[in-house]
Amino acid sequence: MAVDVGIVGLQKAGKTTLFNALTQAGAGVSGKEHVGMAPIADDRLPQLAEVVHAKKTTPAAIRVADVPGTGSELLGNLRQVDALLAVLDDWSGTRDPGDDLETLKLELLVADRDHVERRLERVQKQAKSGDAGLRTEVSELERVLAHLESGRPLSAYDAELSPELEPLTTKPIVEIRNGPSGVDVKLEAELAELPADEAAEFRDGPSALEDVARRVFEAAGLLTFFTAGEKETRAWTLQRGRSALDAAASIHTDIAQGFIRAEVIRWADLVEAGSHAEAAKRGLQRLEGKSYVVEDGDVLNIRFSPAR
Repeated sequence: MAVDVGIVGLQKAGKTTLFNALTQAGAGVSGKEHVGMAPIADDRLPQLAEVVHAKKTTPAAIRVADVPGTGSELLGNLRQVDALLAVLDDWSGTRDPGDDLETLKLELLVADRDHVERRLERVQKQAKSGDAGLRTEVSELERVLAHLESGRPLSAYDAELSPELEPLTTKPIVEIRNGPSGVDVKLEAELAELPADEAAEFRDGPSALEDVARRVFEAAGLLTFFTAGEKETRAWTLQRGRSALDAAASIHTDIAQGFIRAEVIRWADLVEAGSHAEAAKRGLQRLEGKSYVVEDGDVLNIRFSPAR
């Protein structure tokens, strides 16, 4: 399961430059939506791959969407993302990043208000049929709309929201200051075009984009688990608090449907032991059922019965 992230920002804040830095897609400022995949660097993955002599390694990835503007219709394309990356101009000297962030939050609130208003108009027409469920929905939408019109985001709404609303103002926002006090987005985009070893020579420490990915994970409540085999060693993302069955489903629905058990080893234990067999011999491998809550860094080998 890839993490879905939407990039938002005011004009010339550096949104598309950040998109290119993350995805290496080479997108131009075209007035069109850009979508790409950004691999997530993880030092644990190559260590696991070395232990099992993996022929292929596959990092976890972020699916990134960059919309060209902040209008309600454009922002509406981001309703299904897990988190928002707010790019703020801290390089031009003509804008205040804090003020720009408040402006972006207002744009998101307006987009939610317009979305709820349109839905309310539609449901009001349908409710004329006398359906009790639709009349209840009208009342709830009126309360939601009043809340938004008072200038408050839906993250502050005091009742449960319908999942069909997919509000923007409940999504976690990761602030990216494009400039001296944050991330030099232009430099990172340029370095992303170089081989990894050459780019590392220009940096004083790790890539700032690794910190961006870490902050997205924290904001969206995500963790990384691994599958480690000779054919492929791979990192996967999962919501914190989810089960081994959920992890199986993120790998393949057939694995979840035929789930028998999960063999679980901590990544560091597997690296130290040097093999799955040695880890099992030392008692470091556990057998867990469907309800086991996956932890960050778990290496899972899921046993399942193939569909017939």
